[in-house]
Amino acid sequence: MMKSRNTISLFQRPLFVALFALTSAIAWGFAYPLIKLGYAEFQITPKMTGSKMLFAGIRFTIAGLLVLAMARTTHKDFHIRQRADWWFILLFCLVNTTLHYTFFYIGLSHSEGSRAAILNSLSVFSVVILACIFFKSDRMTLRKVVGCVIGFTGILSLNLGGADSGRFTWLGDGMIILNALCGATASLLTRGLGKRLNVFVGTGYSLALGGIILVVCGLLFGGALPKVTALGLLWLFLLICISTVGFTLYNKLLTCNPIGKVAIYNSLIPVVGAVSSCLCLHEAFYWKYVLAGALATAGIYIINKGNSTRQDGGAISRKNISGKESRASGT
Repeated sequence: MMKSRNTISLFQRPLFVALFALTSAIAWGFAYPLIKLGYAEFQITPKMTGSKMLFAGIRFTIAGLLVLAMARTTHKDFHIRQRADWWFILLFCLVNTTLHYTFFYIGLSHSEGSRAAILNSLSVFSVVILACIFFKSDRMTLRKVVGCVIGFTGILSLNLGGADSGRFTWLGDGMIILNALCGATASLLTRGLGKRLNVFVGTGYSLALGGIILVVCGLLFGGALPKVTALGLLWLFLLICISTVGFTLYNKLLTCNPIGKVAIYNSLIPVVGAVSSCLCLHEAFYWKYVLAGALATAGIYIINKGNSTRQDGGAISRKNISGKESRASGT
């Protein structure tokens, strides 16, 4: 009995599953204020679209190269079966990284980090609905309906109150919504990606190639980093670490545990993002954020709680994609 227990992977032991999943969720939550701090330190203004793309591109290119390096050192399979599969990989890179983070970085520069963190949880509820539409293996259940309704109610509650308590804007909320929809679409594409190459390797390609495209587009739009400081480089370094460590830990957990058991911790991301933004950026705090964050968190929890109780332990189940990293993504 003792021998059997010792053979269990570190990533399957409940204490470490919780510790590593919490680490990823908290790290991704802190990305919201760090991006805005980076904007301020590099003197990137809301109108400097090219500079935002360049900033994002540098982050994800380096993070992707680090993920690929780790994949190589851990002997992941880099083999791609057919040349035509490269077109699918390119599509995945464009949706999962280039478009996704173009919308995200633009939206975040025109919105408060706390508001964006809650609004971005829309991707979780969107992917549940889209999966049920496009995949026969995913069926809408009462638990999913309840979770989505509660989550959407939380997101809609962001617009309670007058203009002085925050309201919808196309460049802010609109871009974050497009970002969330890109994330949901990428979640669906992950199934096809997994049939073509190792998902961990695919994550590295997505970050690196998508990041390179962001850099090129940013330069074409006249992007630059107006002022480079040691503090700015520190914020950039931390963002790279968040992507690299978050993806590495989360992907590893998903290969050893049911999706629901791991993804349930993602319910903390909007809460951490909202709280850390208020604390780090000294943003105005509105009580409706508490209501919106609580409802969004409850919706994510309800959806994934049902998944964790039904799935068997062990390898990742491709029939469930409601977890955030079903598509290898984070902020």
